[in-house]
Amino acid sequence: MAGPLDQRLAAVVGDRTAKLLDKQLQLRTVGDLLQHYPRRYVKRGELSRLDALPLETDVTIVAEVLRATSRGLRARRGSMQEVLISDGTGTLSLVFFNQPFITDEKNANALVPGRRGLFSGKVKLYKGMRQLAHPQHQMFTEEGQEPPDPEVDPEGAKRWEEIPLPIYPATAALTTWKIEKAVELALGAITGLDDPMPLEVCRTARLMGYEAALRRIHRPAHDGDWIQAKRTLRFHEAFLLQTALLQRRAVRAMFAATPRTPRSGGYLERFDAALPFTLTEDQRVVGGEIMADLAGDAPMHRLLQGEVASGKTLVALRGMLAVAESGGQSALLAPTEVLAAQHLRSIAKILGPDLSAELMPTLVTGQMGVQARRKAALQIITGRAKIVVGTHALLSDSTEFEDLGLVVVDEQHRFGVEQREVLRRKGTAPHTLVMTATPIPRTVAMTVFGDLETSTIRGLPAGRAPITSHVVPLAEKPRWLPNVWRRAGEEIEQGRQGYVICPAIGADEDEGDLLAPDDAGVPRATVTGVLADLRAQPALAGRRIEALTGRMSGEEKEAVMTAFAEGRIDLLVATTVVEVGVDVANATFMVVLDADRFGVSQLHQLRGRVGRGGLPGLCLLVTHAERDTPALERVEAVAATTDGFALAQADLELRREGDVLGASQSGGRSQLKLLRVTRDGDIIEQARAAAAATLEEDPALDAYPALRAAIERTSDEESRAFLDKS
Repeated sequence: MAGPLDQRLAAVVGDRTAKLLDKQLQLRTVGDLLQHYPRRYVKRGELSRLDALPLETDVTIVAEVLRATSRGLRARRGSMQEVLISDGTGTLSLVFFNQPFITDEKNANALVPGRRGLFSGKVKLYKGMRQLAHPQHQMFTEEGQEPPDPEVDPEGAKRWEEIPLPIYPATAALTTWKIEKAVELALGAITGLDDPMPLEVCRTARLMGYEAALRRIHRPAHDGDWIQAKRTLRFHEAFLLQTALLQRRAVRAMFAATPRTPRSGGYLERFDAALPFTLTEDQRVVGGEIMADLAGDAPMHRLLQGEVASGKTLVALRGMLAVAESGGQSALLAPTEVLAAQHLRSIAKILGPDLSAELMPTLVTGQMGVQARRKAALQIITGRAKIVVGTHALLSDSTEFEDLGLVVVDEQHRFGVEQREVLRRKGTAPHTLVMTATPIPRTVAMTVFGDLETSTIRGLPAGRAPITSHVVPLAEKPRWLPNVWRRAGEEIEQGRQGYVICPAIGADEDEGDLLAPDDAGVPRATVTGVLADLRAQPALAGRRIEALTGRMSGEEKEAVMTAFAEGRIDLLVATTVVEVGVDVANATFMVVLDADRFGVSQLHQLRGRVGRGGLPGLCLLVTHAERDTPALERVEAVAATTDGFALAQADLELRREGDVLGASQSGGRSQLKLLRVTRDGDIIEQARAAAAATLEEDPALDAYPALRAAIERTSDEESRAFLDKS
């Protein structure tokens, strides 16, 4: 049953305002609007620092009018109004055209000397002075908001000046005070709102009531109101999310899975006996966790995270062998054809000819020819192929399994929940293992993957050579680039190979998921341009240099990668198509051009392609980013350490809050409005414990209908889809 928060905004704020809120901010219900929280608060008595306002930035400030004039235009009809506002030290000019009423004292919202108000617009520089052209404004002395006379009521005047005024995330067409008025109407529509939080949780966590928190965050009487309200609402977000995640885990546990246990003298025992090396301690521990899950009668749902080259695929392969011993099949879903083909080669090689012949590892990709695809489909549906490796082609209706027992998703961040579910539904409650080489800080893991058990491989296998990383700062040292190519030539001279990574294929390519550069004036490096430049470099004369990009056909990519793996290519100029899974032992160096356009984890992943064969690795991070910019800080953080877990934490601290959850918060807008995984770890842990206790007492939340409704309201689309399918 719909509650007050589910009301459509049109019924509360009017059709015109509702359409504007929907178009500008995608706010459609009362709950949406009331969760559009103030970004900050200002006070009528506190003037903004005008001399610190950044240029070309939209601002909302508090200031006092010093002077307001209106005069006719010389060259054409009409008038211009010029207003000077001040913070008591600096000044800012406002310019309006053909708005003489703006300076009319009879107008309650007039710009009259001595009045204070809110001013909103883009800061520009005109003749050496900061200016707002045609800004929106709202004066504090408008009708109904007149300050008490300080001579008659000094305490009242002081309180009036110190009331926190909410400043909302706004747009040019929808100012903060328009949003404020809409919020006022929405607050009037929620009287008697049911609190979604269990009473005992509220008492233990010392929370305000939910309705009181909503009112105080939007209409605080003093700073303590919004501070306390924010704490309560942060806990609400954490509790609702953790309850939903734990519910998802509980629903999965209700399904009956086929136990998959290895037998004496079977595939797994033969494989382990033939391994030419000893498993690391982490690999043994994680392998034991996976084997215990596979032997259970509920489907495994486990996240396996580990450093680049830590042996995650080996651990997953051992699980596949355990599944194969009961006649089951395993599907390994990879994000790219290059990675899928690499996985198949690696699996076949490490299995050896005898096990490969029995298990028949099979590749399925969208670029395969019709005959090859039909042959693969037949091997899979008859159950002969016990290990199937593929790209999104595995998700197609034409790929059917006889007995799918294990789904392994490599580089899970490249796939949505829905895609994983499509593959899972090809079996009967198959076990699921999702893998990532991007280490995940604990608070993010609890927030994004809270419905999964988590295993971690930290240590690297013995014999892994160190990788040395250096930043090449072309903004400071523009003549260093030729030295980079000389260094590459020296590596090739020693019989080694390397990569040059570019952020784009050609000049016309879309930026995609790359970061925007700090210096937009520097053309980005492209595979096509760099390939031609390198072939003309004296330091690389006579070297075999080829390109690898995602636009190439499957056959072309396979041919290039085979030639590179066999040592017939010295230098591979590529995009991030080589980011994961490419494993060429003789590749010892990498040059990343425009390194500031890549994220921290992406650079770490790329760097992991070298130093995999026992020889020391070298990574040169070339950037035009200026000193003391976030872009250069990211690149320097990667150069400073090869510890992926330390980099994951640094990435969390360097990135903007809104980007932390990234694609993992699939569906529409993120449900997290106030909660921040970068700082709220304690709240997340406390909320998770409270959610677990609540669900243990009442798994279906029958006693908490308001909590169930709140989870439904705030869950992302894919979460709801999962629960519906389950």
